[in-house]
Amino acid sequence: MDWNGWPLERILIFFVALAFLLIGVQVTLFHYRQNFHHRSMWLPVVSAPIFFAAGILLTIYNAGWLRALFVLCMVIGTINGLVGVYYHARGVRIRVGGWELRNFLIGPPVVLPFLFTAIGGLGLIAVFWRWPS
Repeated sequence: MDWNGWPLERILIFFVALAFLLIGVQVTLFHYRQNFHHRSMWLPVVSAPIFFAAGILLTIYNAGWLRALFVLCMVIGTINGLVGVYYHARGVRIRVGGWELRNFLIGPPVVLPFLFTAIGGLGLIAVFWRWPS
């Protein structure tokens, strides 16, 4: 399976890879600021560079095993983001005052793990969507 130019699928996979690199930097900064007080904070920090590498490799070499690796990474990324939504929402809830607006403003960003999930979902769409030739 050779890439023929830069079809939309290839561009999306490249975009997803870059997005995981950038969100990985942001997540690392946020979790470092919190001193990685919970083990699960390491999941997106460690996985985002792996997802980036898998996407870049698939963009360069369109091999079947790289495609399978990328799909596995995107499934893990999607699940990882949903786990993050749970922990971030829980982090807001356990603050003094619970679900008050100020806890959403100063507590863990509840929307950021959804972004991790959305990028993983976009990677899966890029691989499985049937693009017109």
